[in-house]
Amino acid sequence: MVIRSKTLRLVILTSTVLITIIVAIQLIWLQKVYLYEEKQFNINVSKSIRSLYSDMELVNDVSDNVQKVIENVNPDVYLLKIDCSPNLEQLWINLKGELTDFDVYTDCRANVYDTATKKYIAEQYIDLPDAYFPSKNEKELQIYERDYPYIALYFPHRGQYIVKQMFFWIASSGFLLLVLIGFGFSIFYLYRQKFFNETQKDFVNNFTHEFKTPLAVIKIAADVLQQQSTLDKPEKLKNYAGIIRDQTSHLQSQVQRLLEIAYTDRSSLPLKKEKFDINLLIAESINDLQPLIEQKHAVLNTNFAVEQLELTADRSYLRLCLINLIENAIKYSTAPVIDISTKVDGSTLFIVIKDNGIGIATEHQKKIFERFYRITDGELHISKGFGLGLNFVKKVIDTHHGKIEVMSEVGKGSSFIIKLSLK
Repeated sequence: MVIRSKTLRLVILTSTVLITIIVAIQLIWLQKVYLYEEKQFNINVSKSIRSLYSDMELVNDVSDNVQKVIENVNPDVYLLKIDCSPNLEQLWINLKGELTDFDVYTDCRANVYDTATKKYIAEQYIDLPDAYFPSKNEKELQIYERDYPYIALYFPHRGQYIVKQMFFWIASSGFLLLVLIGFGFSIFYLYRQKFFNETQKDFVNNFTHEFKTPLAVIKIAADVLQQQSTLDKPEKLKNYAGIIRDQTSHLQSQVQRLLEIAYTDRSSLPLKKEKFDINLLIAESINDLQPLIEQKHAVLNTNFAVEQLELTADRSYLRLCLINLIENAIKYSTAPVIDISTKVDGSTLFIVIKDNGIGIATEHQKKIFERFYRITDGELHISKGFGLGLNFVKKVIDTHHGKIEVMSEVGKGSSFIIKLSLK
């Protein structure tokens, strides 16, 4: 599952990079289109002004270089040098006609500047097909002081007009962006489904493996017990009865873990809080694991902060947590030496379970509390079981508004620290 998941993650990463590149290219393309439309607008306005000079005698001679009489003080404002006082009514008509002829359809404010008064002596709003309604808050055209009279053309909505001209490109880019976002979500959804399918498959495989072996052993032991030769040998009878008992206990333990995961599907566990001695609960948890302790020749040391330490919590759930953590500490150690200690800091109780086992690599430490997660080496699972135990432990501690942390180093063991409030 690791290799397949890595492949899927690589596909998602590659797709994300490609989508980012495509979006970046689209933004650059839109910027270039905007600059092109802006340039085209300036060209069309310049052509309109040239034609206006041709229609009306506004200057003595513009044949040498018309650019000398046109000043583009900012993208929205053009100043047209004049040598005489034009017929205003004819000027407004001609100006509107020239702008329309050269495909300039946004509204325009035209002002005539007088050098004597240094003010605008005439103003006209040129209403064009794509004109925007004048706003009350629209700023007035500032006065540009010059030593010659001029006609000022102010396009207050030039930016909006250019953007409107780009509607097709913006709409197509927006549609492409939506398609890319949908594609990204689809890949993520497929990845999640693939991951859940693989997890479910692994869970079924683990479930089959964990139950198949003890059931096979029980069947063999039962067959042996039915033989007459076994009935005549009390020691052999006792031995095979013990095998059946041990394997049955193992099955019960696995069934209990499956029931635990059913509880963890709830948003919160139903707690039945009571006051009890945490030291006594730890001792009971150790006693429950006595057969495993003897089998592994484990050494367990306890160091309690005080002789009697009362805690209010769900006793049965907390007992399952302690059993789970101690059992893991024993199982994943060759010659187990387990140190269990308690400490009180203010109103917080610390329960520390430290082992000398195989340890947990850093990349796995944040994931071991996830449901179904088991540490792998390539395609092989290092840990046994269903990957439910630590997830259940964390669920119980979280429901008690506590915290559980792990400190570990590969080859040097692990320490699980439970923090619970004494209040």
